Amino acid sequence: MVHLRTARRRASAAIGMTAVAALSLSACAQSDRGGDSGSGAVGGTMIFGAAGEPKNFDPIFNDDGESFRPIRQMYETLITYKRGTADLAPGLAEKWEASEDGKSWTFTLRSGVKFHDGSEFNAEAVCFNFDRWFNMKGAAAQSQMIYYGDVFGGFAANEGDAAGEPLYQGCEAKDATTAVLNLSTYKGAFPAAFGLTSFSISSPDALKKYDADKVEQSGDSFSYPAYATEHPTGTGPFKFEGFDKANGTITLVRNDAYHGEKTKLDKLIFKIIPDEQARKQELQAGSIDGYDLPSPADFESLKSSGFQVTPRPAFNILYLGINQANNPALKDVRVRQAIAYAVNREQLVKTKLPEGAEVATQFMPDTVAGYADDVQQYPYDLEKAKSLLTEAGAANLTLKFFVPTEVTRPYMPNPSELAAVIADDLKKAGVTVELVSRPWNGGYKDDVQKAGKHDLHLLGWTGDYNDAGNFVGTFFGREKAEFGFNDPALFDALAAADATVDPTAHADAYKQVNKDVMSKFLPAVPVSHSPPAIVVSGKISGLVASPLTDERFDTVSKN
Repeated sequence: MVHLRTARRRASAAIGMTAVAALSLSACAQSDRGGDSGSGAVGGTMIFGAAGEPKNFDPIFNDDGESFRPIRQMYETLITYKRGTADLAPGLAEKWEASEDGKSWTFTLRSGVKFHDGSEFNAEAVCFNFDRWFNMKGAAAQSQMIYYGDVFGGFAANEGDAAGEPLYQGCEAKDATTAVLNLSTYKGAFPAAFGLTSFSISSPDALKKYDADKVEQSGDSFSYPAYATEHPTGTGPFKFEGFDKANGTITLVRNDAYHGEKTKLDKLIFKIIPDEQARKQELQAGSIDGYDLPSPADFESLKSSGFQVTPRPAFNILYLGINQANNPALKDVRVRQAIAYAVNREQLVKTKLPEGAEVATQFMPDTVAGYADDVQQYPYDLEKAKSLLTEAGAANLTLKFFVPTEVTRPYMPNPSELAAVIADDLKKAGVTVELVSRPWNGGYKDDVQKAGKHDLHLLGWTGDYNDAGNFVGTFFGREKAEFGFNDPALFDALAAADATVDPTAHADAYKQVNKDVMSKFLPAVPVSHSPPAIVVSGKISGLVASPLTDERFDTVSKN
């Protein structure tokens, strides 16, 4: 029965092998669980500069890196990823096994694990979490469960915009250390998707005590219950102490009851510093110990000053999104193709992205099985762009281009600069562009992903695991306000590819989808794949950088 797991692990080998040698910021040995068995200073506080404010601390209601960074330190998933790679490793489950048809997954759980509130982790707790997600009530709550919708399709009772058929069929606690998850069909995302941070396991007692499901919406804004804002309760090596919004600091402390090796740090503080230059200045001043996504232009000066700068392999995609819902012209594929031809992506990558960045031809990097070598290309061709716009009767097109502020993403080091270049290219093709700026977690994501107020937008993705469905399926597998189209043929093709068990046929099905997306549909324009970096001071050791930007700080020492 292990053949499904073996196939998926083979699929992730390419990125895992390239990453493990290059990414370790220390020479310590790593166990299967990624623990640091080496020596290092014990105690002290590490302060890490965060690029943005988290939305909240309930894993299921999040889908962005700045929220996941502190969440990953407090929570654990059934399956995790070996440090510095995309390879699967035991998490809260010591082992896992699939039935021959891939519809049933049996997890053998660790014993002796407790949640931060002292309650027991066991199979009943696992099933409580999966049942909670499936039975979530309220359109507001369901709308915030991005990963659940992408992976599990639908709810027991879909509300609001939720419309998918549920993959989840139920969970059985066979005994304290055996949980069996039943699905309606095989899905290529598993078992890797069980390691998604959104599917971290929370304390059932805390979920019930702090009314965790009570998400409310007022206009375009969402409010979250006390569990998500004040009492996140997982099993991880760090515990939540508090979020001081006035000072922009999230404080975590060592979990002395942790079931594995205890953290060396007493405290881990995430200090929110939206401006990249301000993060650099604070690192240089010694007021923080590291930050993510330093500007490529600063790599050499940082290294020459004694800081440790480590680029990760590019396992991401930046795209120029196109919303077909608001402007009728954008429903015409010729207009979307014109936009693709009008953007000088080669020049953008060369001048605005880090060394090693590449122009993207499709919506996944070439290390993912399902990448197609023969997709339709859209090289920079200003005259072709103008001709297509004229042919489509859209020569005087005016578009609202939404741009995020107060954020730096692995695929998008400076959103405003990138947007300005793209807007200038489009203007040369005769498109009038209105740039609309919104804070990342203070309007932008909701405007784009929930309300669909935009015509164009910049967004991207860092892969969670090595499967094509985590890229192209996540983007275009169902109707979304971000892209504003409903195409059952594309949705069905992606669902069929995802449900194909044989690894070769699975990859071939996605290759065909990628070719169709780039020729028939073009719902967005793939821009680039970039190698993001992380930087820490010379006092820090034991941090292992991840191609998934999935860094854990439990192995860190500060000298």
